[in-house]
Amino acid sequence: MKWLALCLFCLPGLALAQGDPGEAARAAADRLNAAAQALDQAKSARNRVKALTETVHAYEDGLQAVREGLRRAAIREETLARELAAQEEDIARLLGVLQSIGSAPAPVFLLHPTGPVGTARSGMILADVTPALEQKAARLRAQLQEVSTLRLLQQTAADKLQQGLNGAQQARTALSQAIADRAELPRRFTEDPTKTALLIASTETLEGFASGLNEIAIDEAPGSLPGVVERKGTLPLPVRGSILRRADERDAAGIARPGIVMATRPHALVTTPAAATVRYQGPLLDYGNVIILEPQSGLLMVFAGLAVVYGKIGEVLPGGSPVGLMGGDGAGDGAILSQISNETGAAQTETLYIEVREDNIPVNPEAWFQTEKDD
Repeated sequence: MKWLALCLFCLPGLALAQGDPGEAARAAADRLNAAAQALDQAKSARNRVKALTETVHAYEDGLQAVREGLRRAAIREETLARELAAQEEDIARLLGVLQSIGSAPAPVFLLHPTGPVGTARSGMILADVTPALEQKAARLRAQLQEVSTLRLLQQTAADKLQQGLNGAQQARTALSQAIADRAELPRRFTEDPTKTALLIASTETLEGFASGLNEIAIDEAPGSLPGVVERKGTLPLPVRGSILRRADERDAAGIARPGIVMATRPHALVTTPAAATVRYQGPLLDYGNVIILEPQSGLLMVFAGLAVVYGKIGEVLPGGSPVGLMGGDGAGDGAILSQISNETGAAQTETLYIEVREDNIPVNPEAWFQTEKDD
């Protein structure tokens, strides 16, 4: 009996769940359901581009929430599995003792070889041990039930994730079509294609290209859009993601650029941080597809590395308007299904370069955008 008491009190404690990953996953599924409803409603919306832009963002938020819920559930299941495995030997011994006690005839069990005093002491030990035994057994049952629930939840959430990925793709396709079908936006100027081609061919740096942008404009309207200086430091980033490299940090090749690099998920939507004129869009130097926006005179925002670019040179876009999509084959979308590690950057396989120029002089973009300074 003393050995039984020692065995019970020396069993490692079972870690309690911190938060409820199951509830988080269910809440994320609700967000995806809401995004699906928004997609249906966007088909008849008066401003389909705006409605579909919000829908795509809703899908991005919902998918991120589902991934996080799945990640937390997978981590919790792995933790429980390790705890159970670590206690496997102790639990087997305990079960053996309990079976031997249960198989002994009641009169024999109640008597002790040393006589009445020994029997009394045994009864006292058993009375002390029984509550702890019941508590350990209850925690073990709860743990096993939690493992079963988490596995079922992960399968359900994985199915919902796949549905969400399909819905997001439908929303992106509908958005592209809506942009193609929309009426002409206000234009501040018309592009001269010949001058644009000559400018691209004659420049070797972004600075040189930016300095010649005014040359490609024909019949430009005087004045400028309302200034955004009062919003400096609070503008939303053009894409959902995390800062991979800050201004003037060298990359793997040793190259330092004055802008920041955002890590994003495949096919992420890129939008205008504020109302702006499209000064240029298309391939440029070694930056890939680029769009250059002018929120106010003398201020340029350069977004480079897009797979698809929306808008026409000279158009004035409202704040929050879609200007492009990131690339990628989407292979990283389901990475969480087979990974339980923190995948902050694992599925963010695409990169968007952001540069801000004031009077054609590059400045730190973080001075303009609302970012997490301690990323």
